[in-house]
Amino acid sequence: MTPPPSRADMARAKPDVVVSIEDRKVVAELLREDLGLRELPVQLTYLDAPVEGPAKDAGALPSVCSFFVAGMTRPVQAPQSDHQECEVGAFVMGIEPKGPLGDRLTGTVGWMEKVGYLAPGEAMRIPRNEKAPNWVAYAPLGSIPQEPSVVLLTTGPRGLMLVVEATSQGRPGLPPAPLLARPMCSLVPVLLQGTPVAVSVGCAGSRINTEMPDSEVLVGVRGDALMELADAVHRLKRANEQVWKEDVDRRAKSLAAHPSHAKKRGAS
Repeated sequence: MTPPPSRADMARAKPDVVVSIEDRKVVAELLREDLGLRELPVQLTYLDAPVEGPAKDAGALPSVCSFFVAGMTRPVQAPQSDHQECEVGAFVMGIEPKGPLGDRLTGTVGWMEKVGYLAPGEAMRIPRNEKAPNWVAYAPLGSIPQEPSVVLLTTGPRGLMLVVEATSQGRPGLPPAPLLARPMCSLVPVLLQGTPVAVSVGCAGSRINTEMPDSEVLVGVRGDALMELADAVHRLKRANEQVWKEDVDRRAKSLAAHPSHAKKRGAS
């Protein structure tokens, strides 16, 4: 029997189908279950002006990526000016490095080059927005009516395995996800500039400011690619469960036939 079309299939067949807040709530829970997430995905929505709903009391935080964490538990929104505590993050957002902000950025980049963290000239190759948003709303996916510009989630190796598999099947809207390095917040402009899905291993500052465990990485999804990724991951999760069961059974039979092979990894 042919399975019924998924919500993502319907959206591709009918481009005018609107992804509702209810759809995003379902997708948020589906991704949390399929990828084994500790927290719901966070949506970032770039705004020209503040909107009703999300709180405006987050205030300036230590880094741009700190807002990612703030949006995990409740909707918040912040003006461009609140994102300037981290000069590198502000640069990535597209904020012009002028005045004291520019002086701080120059000093920080110079120091990072001096200690060997950045190679000379590397900072100018960091992805950044051409124009900074006036406001940004951060919220658990599906908790606000505004459509996400970008969706971020932190996952472990098994969840990452499914994301990589989902973007390696040749689906039209999901080319292979690039692996990005420092700074972690540069994932956002990479997505907004056209990449549907990308993975970031983070950076020293992001792991301090977000307290993201060493066992996790950040996955970013462009807002309009969310449904297709969730659909692909869900299909692969079900397929992996069948392969997993088959491999467990085969391994058990092999070990029963060859007990000496049952030595655990790492055992002396």
